[in-house]
Amino acid sequence: MPLMPKKVKFRKSQRGNRGGNAQRGTDVSFGDFGLQCLGRGWINSQQIEACRVAINRDLKRKGKVWIRIFPHKPTTSRPPETRMGKGKGAPEKWVAVVRPGTMLFEVAGVSETAAKASMRLAANKLGIRTRFVVRD
Repeated sequence: MPLMPKKVKFRKSQRGNRGGNAQRGTDVSFGDFGLQCLGRGWINSQQIEACRVAINRDLKRKGKVWIRIFPHKPTTSRPPETRMGKGKGAPEKWVAVVRPGTMLFEVAGVSETAAKASMRLAANKLGIRTRFVVRD
């Protein structure tokens, strides 16, 4: 079951503004190491789940993993080979809007080399630039 809100006020949303940098959620708050976003865009629930699986498999279920983003935004798409008009498409997937500086994942209870390796695997599942950060 992919990540998605239990209940939303509106089924469809507009695309919104992706400009600016992250204002909060930019530092390592829970774990010792983190994966920070350097680009901007949408990360869908399938990508978040793929990252979570990659991190947990690499760490062999040692340590603790925090997912710092949640897909709140529904994205719609029209069926293929459909003519123009006839309204907006049906909600297809859920995305998390990320801006530069957003902390995506955090890990604690493992060595830095193990955390770095697992975060690299997770970063390969995303379509945006990221960096590995260590808690101060």
